[in-house]
Amino acid sequence: MKKKIVVAITGASGSIYAKLLIEQLQKLSTQIDEVAVVMSDNAKDVWRFELDNEDYNNFPYKIYSKTDFMAPFASGSARFDTMVIVPCSMGTLGRIASGISDDLISRAADVMLKERRRLILVARDTPFNLIHIRNMQTVTEAGGIICPAVPSYYSRPKTVEEVAMTVVNRIIDLIGLENESYRWGAH
Repeated sequence: MKKKIVVAITGASGSIYAKLLIEQLQKLSTQIDEVAVVMSDNAKDVWRFELDNEDYNNFPYKIYSKTDFMAPFASGSARFDTMVIVPCSMGTLGRIASGISDDLISRAADVMLKERRRLILVARDTPFNLIHIRNMQTVTEAGGIICPAVPSYYSRPKTVEEVAMTVVNRIIDLIGLENESYRWGAH
């Protein structure tokens, strides 16, 4: 069964993860029915600063305004099965953990949790304080998956993009898509 995926991008550092995920989803398009994207204003600012471009304007997927509560994934009836928030700011995590749906990102996350669908939060901050940890616990207990943007190195990445792809490949695995990537013990 093909996936319907929401990709939400917040203003946390780590725009490279969102960029690489969007590119990888394009490559895996035969496994995907639909991808929808929503970005916060801060996400666009951070993207421009970190990646020195506005390539988010060229996504091959529909981009929804953070205030568009008419977006299909604002309701469980649209049957999006996965949402990835990448990178996920601690503010967004806190709003989700508290059940505050004040924009499309937090509303869609709330829908994923209430419908018992897959919600993946790629937390991108360090160090974590106790409030962050408790918010992660709350989201985890509600059915979400916390996937910190912590790269792995056993594949011996050589570039910044290869390092970031170790996180993106974990996200792809968590979504449930078939993807060729480094597998421990399969070398």
